[in-house]
Amino acid sequence: MSLPPCPQCNSEYVYQDQDNLVCPECAHEWNPSEADAAEESLNVKDANGTLLADGDKVTLIKDLKVKGSSQVLKIGTKALIKRIVEGKDHQLDCKVDGAGAMMVTAAFVKKS
Repeated sequence: MSLPPCPQCNSEYVYQDQDNLVCPECAHEWNPSEADAAEESLNVKDANGTLLADGDKVTLIKDLKVKGSSQVLKIGTKALIKRIVEGKDHQLDCKVDGAGAMMVTAAFVKKS
């Protein structure tokens, strides 16, 4: 029986302890059935509390400076969400009109 590698350090030396899997290298414990459900239910909401999904069209609700550039994205700029990623700062991988592909924080957009 082969067990999946550790999701934190990708170690292949994983063992089973009752319902959980344990990594001896980084001491990470997880339940594989709960991990699959958590990945499927990645909930990201816009500024109005509307649930966002891949392929949604959104609009910026405030001017945003682009890091490492003098460019500013203006209020009302439209974007298309390519995918939603887990992260603290930027959850949306978007294609922004006039600026190209970039990561955007969900709190600064609304679904259109």
